[in-house]
Amino acid sequence: MWLRNYNPMKFHSVPKKLGKYLFFLAPVLLSGIIKTNHDSPILPAATYFLPADFSTKTHHVFVNALYDSTHLNELGLKKNVLELAVKGFSRLAGKGRLNRDSILTIVDFSRSSSEKRMYVIDLKNMELLFNTRVAHGKNSGMEYARYFSNVMASHKSSLGFYITQNTYRGENGYSLRLQGIERNINDKALKRSIVIHGAKYADDRYLQERGMLGRSFGCPAIPMEEHKEIIDAIKEGSCLFIYSPDTKYIHNSTVLNG
Repeated sequence: MWLRNYNPMKFHSVPKKLGKYLFFLAPVLLSGIIKTNHDSPILPAATYFLPADFSTKTHHVFVNALYDSTHLNELGLKKNVLELAVKGFSRLAGKGRLNRDSILTIVDFSRSSSEKRMYVIDLKNMELLFNTRVAHGKNSGMEYARYFSNVMASHKSSLGFYITQNTYRGENGYSLRLQGIERNINDKALKRSIVIHGAKYADDRYLQERGMLGRSFGCPAIPMEEHKEIIDAIKEGSCLFIYSPDTKYIHNSTVLNG
């Protein structure tokens, strides 16, 4: 997969205007430096983002730099989706709710299932780790996910912010539990067994044969050839954001409006 070997976030390829961005970010970054037992500096991701109104210059500057550096526009992710994801990440990290406080995963259900609509981003290193396909629930729609639910046995996807949990081996093999943290939106995810797992109906071969991915019982299922590597990269306390331009969700999100 070309993304694994292509790293557009190396410093020599970062746009020159990033220097201006870092000028504004410097007070935030420096205020977050802590010392380890070996006196080496660490910058926790929580200090990269202020858990404040997203209209602040610092947030916009960071999102612009991240968006440009990772070439997300070329990969189909709109900037406003990244803005919402970073806003939610910022608030969760600021409250100390993330153990893996540099990894942000975005699933963009505004896009067709024939497109690569999952993005795993390392925020500290401004690096795109994975861009891959992901299936939605069978009752959420055909090619596009349009209908969402938090109801047991609905077989629909749920939107919003999640915190990844532990891995296990079940009916779908190596899988990752997801804790939905938005009340009445996705907070029944664990009871509904909404997990990340690999699926043959989420790979390129299935897509070529059918013209769209297969669908799950509500889980964000990913290609079998990548699922172990992706799960290991995001497990145990990282932030997952499942997006759709659903006005009801945007209005009622307990993370974005909290």
